[in-house]
Amino acid sequence: MIAFALAVGFAAVGLGTIFCLVRLWLGPDAVDRALALDTLVVNAVALIMLLGIAQATQIHFEAALLIAMLGFVGTVAFCKFMLRGDVIE
Repeated sequence: MIAFALAVGFAAVGLGTIFCLVRLWLGPDAVDRALALDTLVVNAVALIMLLGIAQATQIHFEAALLIAMLGFVGTVAFCKFMLRGDVIE
């Protein structure tokens, strides 16, 4: 049962990643591209979590936490740059 759930999860995250890459490529403006990048980070975290569940290791969960934190900081910095033109005041 868990193998089927993992297969469905991998398929759903893969499909979501493909949709985000299309949005990143075709986005009409920078805001859509920033949102697509943030969603790609969320998909990467989900993919690493699914891989950790499939392999029954704990190191994947720590890696997912680090990627989530870096993705959040990167998104905040990029949005601040888009609003003000400067990240550090």
